[in-house]
Amino acid sequence: MCRARPSDIVERMTDHPFRFGAVSAFPRSARLGRHDAADSAGSAPSWPELARRAESLGYATLLVPDTLGTLSPFTAAAVAATATTTLRVGTFVLNAALRTPEAVAWDTGTLRTLTGGRFELGLGAGRPGAEQDAAALGVDFGTPGRRIERVSQTIDAVKDVRVMVAAAGPRLLRLASEKADTIALGVPPHHTEEQLTAKLDELYELAGDRFNGLELNLNLACAGGEPPEWAVSRFGSSGVGILTGSPQEMADTLRRRRDRLGISYVSVNAQFMDAFAPVVEKLAGT
Repeated sequence: MCRARPSDIVERMTDHPFRFGAVSAFPRSARLGRHDAADSAGSAPSWPELARRAESLGYATLLVPDTLGTLSPFTAAAVAATATTTLRVGTFVLNAALRTPEAVAWDTGTLRTLTGGRFELGLGAGRPGAEQDAAALGVDFGTPGRRIERVSQTIDAVKDVRVMVAAAGPRLLRLASEKADTIALGVPPHHTEEQLTAKLDELYELAGDRFNGLELNLNLACAGGEPPEWAVSRFGSSGVGILTGSPQEMADTLRRRRDRLGISYVSVNAQFMDAFAPVVEKLAGT
């Protein structure tokens, strides 16, 4: 049977039900700048309370980024899991250059055990600004090729956890298509639906027979009503990572995107967790 690329069809069935994650860059210090705070847990009084709130709203996962300006991701994930009962926790995404594969496997195995299997490992080859974090920690950031190899070695080292790889370029997309369970599509928030479709076409060609089995993730920079001024200045007012409208309109957009492109795992900046909750209620598990 011939398989159709995402851009060749109007609808494509997927076996993956919707699930939703909240991404929170909870700051290490209240002295962080305005934009850091805007991306953080906002006015949430504590990290455990944020985790319990995400669980009560129906989010499947609470995801922690890997930056020196925010909480240590493994520790934060452990505390979030302790504060909840069903919420899955994970990294979004771990900068593979900062840790050896063996160190990641050790921490991952510990969290797998202590969370009762609720930990998911998200990996990447380095976000903008990650090189400065590496320098501050006294580790070699490495070339793009070396960092991609480190991602591959880390996946091979970990056992019995769900692995997500954040990928944009062809080399990392190829690796993710071969070894990951979930692929977080590295598409900037302001990119158009056509640009997103082109990225899925690229992944389709690389993944071959694995394509339909992959869980696909797209992260929303903001969601709900009109995006706030800080978000517009940083991300723009429209694009695949900017989801606005009523809960029904947002749900319809995500259904169409899932049916056409197969994107079933949607994560959202935790600042918009409450505004996006009605969509989670409509779609989670369907």
